[in-house]
Amino acid sequence: MNYNSNEITNLIEQLSKLPGIGGKSAQRLAFHIIDMPLEQVEKLSDTILTTKQKVRCCKSCYTLTDQEVCPICSSESRDHHVVMVVEDTRDLLAYERTGRYNGVYHVLHGALDPSIGRGPEDIKLKELLVRLQSEDVDEVIIATNSDVAGEATAMYLSKLIKPSGIKVSRIASGVPIGGELECIDEVTLLRALEGRVEL
Repeated sequence: MNYNSNEITNLIEQLSKLPGIGGKSAQRLAFHIIDMPLEQVEKLSDTILTTKQKVRCCKSCYTLTDQEVCPICSSESRDHHVVMVVEDTRDLLAYERTGRYNGVYHVLHGALDPSIGRGPEDIKLKELLVRLQSEDVDEVIIATNSDVAGEATAMYLSKLIKPSGIKVSRIASGVPIGGELECIDEVTLLRALEGRVEL
């Protein structure tokens, strides 16, 4: 039996569609939102809508940003000769939290995964190759997840990039097999970056 009103039930259902939010968490969030002052709820909903409308991909690295070129790519203090390839913006943010990587990034927006039909044309792979041809890059660090899809992507990228003469390296152990980069602590990520190996 449903003890909530239709509106509350609808809110709980919508919140439970968010990643990591189960039924109980969705219910807690729903009642918290209902208890919030109307001005705060309006500000929250306006912020979500504005963010959705204004956020796009950086035209250089394809991370999510509200600018044409993200702050990392536009920074003159970053080393633009080193490009770290990551699967998504959350991985980029994980490495930025270490405070020790000074290069730039390329965000693939996924990894190669034939089991779900995701091939090279479904991620920002062509854009990476175009970028490497047009920019002066000395090293590409492949920092995809250490699961099957991430490893397959790393090997595929290595085979594509190495003939160009650019050094290709892979983040080292320290990142557990099957581990998602966004969930790993900064010290482990830093050790993986510093211990990277050439492919």
